[in-house]
Amino acid sequence: MTEFIRHDLSSVPEKSRPIMENTAKGFGFIPAPVALMAESPELLEGFMTGNGLFNKTTLSPLEREVLILTMATRVECHYCVSMHSAMLTRQGADQKLIGALRTRTPLEDPKLEAMRVFTLAVMDGYGHVSPETMDAFLGAGYTRRNALEVVLGLGVYTISTYANRMTEAPLDEPFKAFEWHGEH
Repeated sequence: MTEFIRHDLSSVPEKSRPIMENTAKGFGFIPAPVALMAESPELLEGFMTGNGLFNKTTLSPLEREVLILTMATRVECHYCVSMHSAMLTRQGADQKLIGALRTRTPLEDPKLEAMRVFTLAVMDGYGHVSPETMDAFLGAGYTRRNALEVVLGLGVYTISTYANRMTEAPLDEPFKAFEWHGEH
């Protein structure tokens, strides 16, 4: 199989260039997933646009990260788990929370656990959830809007996790301390 090209600013398709430049400014480097997704400007733009929209939802940054790590561990996106573990650590998140997400175990915080369980249920049901599952999510303090925002997050991160797995995105140095191998 021919390897995917890890683009830099000298090789990137012109339509991907502005996104790569902005990403380099934000991270201080171009993460491998972006450099690899750049082969398809539409895919890269779709992910970045969707991520921007997901970040505007009424879910808190921590709730969004719980969703992302729950999905990433389920689909075994090693890059995503490592990167988002690093991001949570830099944001000062509790290491027990990060550890539980990485090992796919229940979370101590009941509301965040409801997010984790609901995310898995949405994934398992391909969008369908039982009335009991929806009631438990709503009973934890979430809204119907939040339930639909979970769908948005899963859609956006399906793009990223699938592309990262397809292109075998190598882990960048800033995330190596958080490397994940599917620990249970």
